[in-house]
Amino acid sequence: MVVDLLAASRIERWLVLLPVFVVGAGLIAGVFILLGRAFAATVRESGHPRWILGGLVAVVGAVVILTWLGVSLPRE
Repeated sequence: MVVDLLAASRIERWLVLLPVFVVGAGLIAGVFILLGRAFAATVRESGHPRWILGGLVAVVGAVVILTWLGVSLPRE
């Protein structure tokens, strides 16, 4: 079976792997939806939702600016 998959043409290989990609994308979307709902509930229940959202915006902004400037983390 593996040999047949390796010997198949490029289009056939994509057609065989397409269900894997669809299921994988669905799982990833489900996880992001679950985490997003949990984050929204946490923000709603917190005493200071503006502080949480402001901190989130600040972190995202810092990442964007540092990426734009070309700063990278040192590698071991």
